[in-house]
Amino acid sequence: MSEDYRKYLDPAVLEKVAGLEVKARLVVEGFMAGRHESPYKGSSVEFAEHREYAPGDDLRRIDWKVYGKSDRFYLKEFEEETNLKAYIAVDASASMGYAGAGRVSKLEYSKYAAAAILHLVHQQRDSGALVAFGSGISTFVPPGSSSAHHRNLIENLSGLKAEGPSGIGPVFDEIASRLRQRSLVAVFSDLLDDEASVLRGLQHMAHRGHDVILFHVMDSDELNFPFERMSRFEGLEDMERLLLDPKAVREAYLAEVNSFRARLTATCLAGRMDFVALDTSAPLDKALGTWLARRSGTR
Repeated sequence: MSEDYRKYLDPAVLEKVAGLEVKARLVVEGFMAGRHESPYKGSSVEFAEHREYAPGDDLRRIDWKVYGKSDRFYLKEFEEETNLKAYIAVDASASMGYAGAGRVSKLEYSKYAAAAILHLVHQQRDSGALVAFGSGISTFVPPGSSSAHHRNLIENLSGLKAEGPSGIGPVFDEIASRLRQRSLVAVFSDLLDDEASVLRGLQHMAHRGHDVILFHVMDSDELNFPFERMSRFEGLEDMERLLLDPKAVREAYLAEVNSFRARLTATCLAGRMDFVALDTSAPLDKALGTWLARRSGTR
């Protein structure tokens, strides 16, 4: 590789977020909490056997039905602990390559954020997975928790390039269909595609029981449209060129951007999904830290 994959594990970012818990709000098979404990003990694994209570055991695991019959305390034992499977889905279509002056591209920004979350998942001994997509899924690294697997995830992440058209809605449908177990799915995308298809895809993932976190990644230029002079705008995916007076279209453009984000927020709220607006001009550690604090209940 031409670049060091470790740069995506930016210590300045990880130092700010490593002490916070990342918790899945919905009942998924596992947790992200720094300690390998789960508030859903035994809820997603098969029952194995009972064993007699011993001092120090968790009283919440006592089988009270057995106690009622035998007048003795027995605990439920299960075959395995719950374990979170966290799928990090990154949009690598051409539009994600946009970068305003002095800023990293939307894809690079997404790589840093995705790497920080994968680092936390690995530290907690949970399973991380990577999905990269454009018009379809281009990279799919299944869940794993070993150090070698984690390195493979980061290497695949670092190698992503922004190229090709988008097909976001069908990709979300495919992700929902591929995942057999309820999982955490963190999506990084500018969502520049057919809106109706994108919203249906998000709803599909949520309806399958996955805990979806949508990171909507936008450049400051896209959010504020600061252009002043007559300019030629070129599409990154369809290559269409438009000669425009920015002042004449700014108000309508910003109204549409704000309306789009409002519709995304409403869809996420209705589907119990997290919506996180990311601006590539903002410090990433602050953006991630705020979300992680909210998820862990420390805010």
